[in-house]
Amino acid sequence: MRLRFSRLLARGSLYTFAAMEYPLPRSTRARLRSLSLLAGLAAVGAIGGTVACSPRNGTEMSAAEKKAIADTLKRLVVSAYDLSKPDPVKNLMSLYPTEGRVISASGGVLTTTRPELEQGIKAFWTYVGQNMRDPHWEWTSMNVDVLAPDAAVMTSTYRVPHVTPMGMPHVIGGAWTAVFQKRGGRWVVIQEHLSDVQSNPNIQMNMNPQMNMTPQPRP
Repeated sequence: MRLRFSRLLARGSLYTFAAMEYPLPRSTRARLRSLSLLAGLAAVGAIGGTVACSPRNGTEMSAAEKKAIADTLKRLVVSAYDLSKPDPVKNLMSLYPTEGRVISASGGVLTTTRPELEQGIKAFWTYVGQNMRDPHWEWTSMNVDVLAPDAAVMTSTYRVPHVTPMGMPHVIGGAWTAVFQKRGGRWVVIQEHLSDVQSNPNIQMNMNPQMNMTPQPRP
């Protein structure tokens, strides 16, 4: 028995017969219909799985999802910059990935590796941080844009009131922009830029202290 097929795929049916010289037995037609149905369901399932597994972006996320991520990042940062806890360098370095490239720009200097970044943070703490008496890190603003379920960017301003070794009140501060990525279930900073406020006492003492964020519990 010879069959001529005009095409094998057409409008959801795996087998569409345009012309037949001889009719097929009823059992054979039923079997072909079953195969066609199963193939169609498998195709739909494959397409659905592809759509379900495709990465989402920020426009496809709900406001509640974005808020949850933003709150998590804020708590994470506030905890890492809590100067009342021991080993500040270790706490600050906990924000960054343990391997891979980390881009950090500060004071016109750019570093690209974790060891270079850690060296810079250690230098800051050795020459500045340890000389501050009763320092308190205050976040005057935190702005988070969630770009995807695993990516976000935060731009914040901060001030650190303290007492100098000479017993004089002093404030340092600035702005910090950080790009976060979720890796292995953990949020880490992969790029950042810090900008210090100019050493003007009038500017330093008026960095919106009324906007200070109350430290939140650890995530």
